[in-house]
Amino acid sequence: MPLRIMTVCTGNICRSPMAQAVLADRFADARIDAIVDSSGISDEEAGNLIDPRARRVLAQAGYPIPEHRARSIELADFGRWDLILPMTYRHWWHLRRLAERSGRPTAAVRMLREFEPGAQPSPSPSSGLDIEDPWYGGMSNFTHALAQIVAASSGVLAWARQRTPIPD
Repeated sequence: MPLRIMTVCTGNICRSPMAQAVLADRFADARIDAIVDSSGISDEEAGNLIDPRARRVLAQAGYPIPEHRARSIELADFGRWDLILPMTYRHWWHLRRLAERSGRPTAAVRMLREFEPGAQPSPSPSSGLDIEDPWYGGMSNFTHALAQIVAASSGVLAWARQRTPIPD
């Protein structure tokens, strides 16, 4: 059974699809059977494609662009995913409340940057674990967000290796 990982940001057009692309690529390279998807906590961008700047930064870094239409996370998603990775403390807080409403355990909701080497183990508004929304900035903001995602991806990969058999 493949691992199932969901990345989550606000509108699901920048950070979470970028994280989806990075993690899917890392899992494929490591031959780890995983399904990686993304969603947002808001439906304001529902149906939209990945932001062109996010697409450009991913392509420049050599990551495949996922087939993607923005969607918001639903109560039914809790229990379908082994790990849900929000981009900010605000997303984490929102997802914890949704998980409680869904009746599903909240242990699977962890901030993406918790997996970055040297990161604080638990989220808080002042933990410094947020990946800021690049949508309001320029290309350098998207490049910075991608670098933060990539830095955390090794820790997510290590987490996945502990839960899956080693491929032949």
